[in-house]
Amino acid sequence: MVRTAKTIGATIITQNHTILYSMAKRAPDIGSAGGEATPATQSPPVTILQVLPALGGSGGVERGTVEIAGCITAQGWGSMVASNGGERVYQLQRAGADHFQLPLHSKNPLTIYANISKLEKLIKAQGVDIVHVRSRAPAWSAYYACQRTGTAFVTTFHGTYSVGSAPLAAGLKRFYNSVMTRGDRIIAISKFIAGHLKQMYGASGDKIRIIHRGVDLDSFNASLVSAERVVKLSQAWRLEDGYPVVMLPGRLTRWKGQAVFIEAIAALGRSDIRCVLVGSDQGRKGYRKELERLIEQNGLSSVVRIFDHCDDMPAAYMMADVVVSASTDPEAFGRVVVEAQALGRPVVAPDHGGACETIINGQTGWLFPPGDKAALAEALRAALDLDEDGRKAFSERALASVREHFSKDAMCEKTLNVYREVLRERGKDV
Repeated sequence: MVRTAKTIGATIITQNHTILYSMAKRAPDIGSAGGEATPATQSPPVTILQVLPALGGSGGVERGTVEIAGCITAQGWGSMVASNGGERVYQLQRAGADHFQLPLHSKNPLTIYANISKLEKLIKAQGVDIVHVRSRAPAWSAYYACQRTGTAFVTTFHGTYSVGSAPLAAGLKRFYNSVMTRGDRIIAISKFIAGHLKQMYGASGDKIRIIHRGVDLDSFNASLVSAERVVKLSQAWRLEDGYPVVMLPGRLTRWKGQAVFIEAIAALGRSDIRCVLVGSDQGRKGYRKELERLIEQNGLSSVVRIFDHCDDMPAAYMMADVVVSASTDPEAFGRVVVEAQALGRPVVAPDHGGACETIINGQTGWLFPPGDKAALAEALRAALDLDEDGRKAFSERALASVREHFSKDAMCEKTLNVYREVLRERGKDV
């Protein structure tokens, strides 16, 4: 790649990952960032700008952005987020942060290119000290904006990001992903992701900081989930009294392992339980029909049910006697098993990815070989056979583990420490 005083060549891979795009160092002047980039009247000691595609939906990236934004505000620092907007903007503003709407969701090379100038203006106008990015397409824009302004660049690596198998396409995709390893610090959401960064991208261990995602212990608190909420949800799902409930939350997609779960329930051979798959098919109608056929073929129509969505996951967890993850690919972190443990539920999950770090096998839950339906059935049998004292012991150990290692407060404080570390390197002690 040729570099001159006027031009920096950078490759941007579009959605089909086959088009190369060269970004000039100077982007065109395309207006201010959402018309809002005016200098602050009173500058805070530190200003952090988080950048992500959008603020809609219930994903961990969006939720974490709002949580960190609130922690930054509570610290007395300037807290800003740039995204294409969404339903969580209101939550962000309630947390005391400012939102700037930019088309950062787009993977179009021209839009990515134009966003460089917009972010540059925003950084300068708001006196941003650190830009923290959480997704690849907007990261390319933010990276070059930070290069121009001399602003610190921090990334969070939220997943493994597939590269495919064809050599050329894989090489291009790996380069596209690599922007997330260019930060002054790289936050990995698990030890598993940290290892992936080193192995796949050659990321320096000196730059990586492991910060597990955190659970909001005010929301996922058993003492605050009323019986009325649990009863209401149980009635909506038409679950009969007196049956133990086994729940697998997660969108309906093949790698989440719903088929493995159904086959494990069949191997378990019990009709005196009720099993619920909770998650939208997100348009994957064929896969949903496949699961429905598998349920019918195994004679489980009265045992296993599928529900599209749940607006009250704390109540859903409290209704469950066992919470399961059956993902056939390793989860980067695995929010479900941590949320369930925060509410004292026994959990069962595959022995790979982030689950290995969040479950103490035999103490707070059970780990089984990924994809092994017989082993999953045995783990479910052990969980369902717990007596009252055994369940209480599991619950206490799980809650203690989550409070110590996986709380929202711990995640926020560790993230603030990364910001402080970067600022100190740049001569700003806070």
